[in-house]
Amino acid sequence: MLIVMSGLPGTGKTTLARLLAARIGAVHLRVDTIEQAIVRSGMARHPVGAVGYVVGYALAEDHLRQGLTVIAESVNPLGATRDAWREAAVGAGVRAVDVEVVCSDPAEHRRRVNSRSVDIPGLPLPDWQQVLDREYEPWDREHVVVDTAGQSPPQSLALLLCGLAPG
Repeated sequence: MLIVMSGLPGTGKTTLARLLAARIGAVHLRVDTIEQAIVRSGMARHPVGAVGYVVGYALAEDHLRQGLTVIAESVNPLGATRDAWREAAVGAGVRAVDVEVVCSDPAEHRRRVNSRSVDIPGLPLPDWQQVLDREYEPWDREHVVVDTAGQSPPQSLALLLCGLAPG
């Protein structure tokens, strides 16, 4: 299965993706990690454009073809990127589940964005205004929504696991 974790910076995507990967034994593909590796290679500078996503789609499909569950984590702001993740799942012959992670409390979301620390050396983190200004298209298909506001990461993980259950 391919689980596509999407949402604005500071909503809790990475925390949830890591918890879920540990819980279910999945591969966690983080586009931020891919993009920063490309920058470190000297091949590009931030923002790197579509290249991080394109590498992510290829890696996801490769892992899926090996029978592994993949959690693909990125902002995933556009319908085109959401469709491309789904195409990777179709190419591998597996089910895809879209997950949008949100933080419905603007004060909590802002606090998270402003208090985050860099966990990937050299990765530039957006400030609150950049998060607000970021292009993020509304969803046009069914997806699981996990609202992390006012919850601990384990509580959010429990909601996510319920949303991932078939049926």
